[in-house]
Amino acid sequence: MKPIRYDMHAGRTAMPASIEIAPRQALESRDLPGLFPPGTKTYLCDVGVDAVKDFVRAVRRVRDLGYEPVPHIPARRMRSHVELRDRVQAYAEEGGASDVLVVGGGLTRPAGPYSSTMEVLSTGILDRHSFRDIGVAGHPEGTPDFSAATASEALRLKRDFARRSDARLRIVTQFGFDAAVYLHWAESVRAAGIDLPIHLGVAGPAKIATLIRFAALCGIGNSVSVLKKRPSALTALATSHSPESVAGPIERHWAETTDTPVRQLHVFPFGGLAASAQWLYGRGSWMDATAIQTAAGDRQHA
Repeated sequence: MKPIRYDMHAGRTAMPASIEIAPRQALESRDLPGLFPPGTKTYLCDVGVDAVKDFVRAVRRVRDLGYEPVPHIPARRMRSHVELRDRVQAYAEEGGASDVLVVGGGLTRPAGPYSSTMEVLSTGILDRHSFRDIGVAGHPEGTPDFSAATASEALRLKRDFARRSDARLRIVTQFGFDAAVYLHWAESVRAAGIDLPIHLGVAGPAKIATLIRFAALCGIGNSVSVLKKRPSALTALATSHSPESVAGPIERHWAETTDTPVRQLHVFPFGGLAASAQWLYGRGSWMDATAIQTAAGDRQHA
């Protein structure tokens, strides 16, 4: 069953959303306490620039603020089996995490024994530390790291892993600016027999310069490269980027297609945490305490 959020402004169901932040934002942002609804899945990107102890502190702060931390585990950046084991253990025991996103890691040459997400999943380390909710990466616009055929086969292997284990896998994509491309990709994944839920990436409100800076911070240069090849889109973003141009069509598809694999938005807050939070509350994807109480009352009287 798809999760439902009530939009107080438009009187309609609205697509739920998670959000991605950098570890230093988790540690330093004064806006973060109380900014997201309780329990919001809050992903912490790992591009190899944060000390492990600081990353664990960031995971812990997200948990202490009442959100659901989802640390990245970049396979190719793990220098040894011991490092992977120790990180997973620290995220669980010190950070309080029970959900992770396992990604390739972006390096051309692996720093250690793991070259793919599947190799990390196959170690059993996540299972031993009670990680049952696991995100894996999806690439609607492709990736220079491997071919489309290799990407499809990798998703099939992850589907098979989910079927033979008790792990709850989902696909989480990078952000993009063409909803039709993303929706076509999601439906093609389902048509290939890969029945994992999909969370589609969307850039929050931002200027183009901020967008590119944040993309570099979180290691998502691929989508920026695609964007630069589209001058009309780049010109529009230089003045004002409305996330609704992407989120709106995705949400309509989600609401109108009963068997869609698309389940929620995953927001990259390039223009700042507060700006993305304001947008998500305004569109009804997130609810504040007053909206939650009102929606609960509406359900009781329905």
